[in-house]
Amino acid sequence: MEHKITTEHHRGKATIFQNPFLESLTKTSLKQNIIVYGILVLILIYNAVVIQKIPVVDFIILFVGALFVWTLAEYLLHRFLFHWISENQIIQRFHFIMHGSHHLFPRDQERLLMPPVPGIIMASLLFMIFYGIFSLFGAPIYTWAFFPGFFLGYLLYSFLHRATHVMKPPKRFKYLWRHHSLHHYKYPDKAFGVSNTFWDHVFGTMPPKNSYK
Repeated sequence: MEHKITTEHHRGKATIFQNPFLESLTKTSLKQNIIVYGILVLILIYNAVVIQKIPVVDFIILFVGALFVWTLAEYLLHRFLFHWISENQIIQRFHFIMHGSHHLFPRDQERLLMPPVPGIIMASLLFMIFYGIFSLFGAPIYTWAFFPGFFLGYLLYSFLHRATHVMKPPKRFKYLWRHHSLHHYKYPDKAFGVSNTFWDHVFGTMPPKNSYK
């Protein structure tokens, strides 16, 4: 069965797995994510500063830098991985699990955030990738300072993404709400940024200006 990005939307909830246990792992809530991921970020920060003894100034620079790096990762992942379309059945299935179901059922509140189990698995894989990169420069210890900033950037993005689907836009952020709405309902090949529009400007994927009126 093909699962492609579409502008056709359905009310209700997607069914990703027929197995009840696996299906339960695809769902989460705002409270659950704040508690689980919040504790994880605090543990990572404590480990970096207290256990690994990374100098505070170095930690702050890497932590803040990672927040910015996340914004680029957010754009690239959304544009090239989550919108990866192929005739290959395995890739189609991957796409549906990761993002296609969200486009088909954008109001499915149980899947607006990354559930803890798959989230921690993917976070572990990303940590190993960053550890390998920092090791190439002879400073693997700095992964412990960089990764919590990167992960927090993801969390802030995910909470904002959820808000765009369940809340009326605050006056200050109305432009971002509109930007993401255009991606879902009019321009699925544009407006890939959620927490910002910077990289859409850089890479030329902004919707027409008159769409924001």
